[in-house]
Amino acid sequence: SVKWEFSNDAPIYAQLILQIKVGIVSGTFSPGERLPSVRELAAEAGVNPNTMQRALAALEESGLVSAQRNTGRYVTQDEACIRETHRSLAQAEIDAFCARMRQLGYTQEEIATLFGGNENE
Repeated sequence: SVKWEFSNDAPIYAQLILQIKVGIVSGTFSPGERLPSVRELAAEAGVNPNTMQRALAALEESGLVSAQRNTGRYVTQDEACIRETHRSLAQAEIDAFCARMRQLGYTQEEIATLFGGNENE
């Protein structure tokens, strides 16, 4: 199951979206798997069901989750959608890291060398 953790630097629903996305790309939730109900997920995460509903609605819009009438919500079986989400989550982490390094005074070239990306080595 997802290890729900929240910080004060983003709205809870945005953090829920991110954590469920991570659950999907990491395999915690498998392609085609039926997700727990809104109420179950909200209770598990310790959040208001309306907030969880909002997060799941956003995940439906992204195509990662689909709602089947009367049977609940399911993780997409579209592997390309999951791969693209995986890539975009990784890119967001890289972007955030690079922004923090620039705050520390690193240049883009110096940041690249931290990743071993210097061809001169």
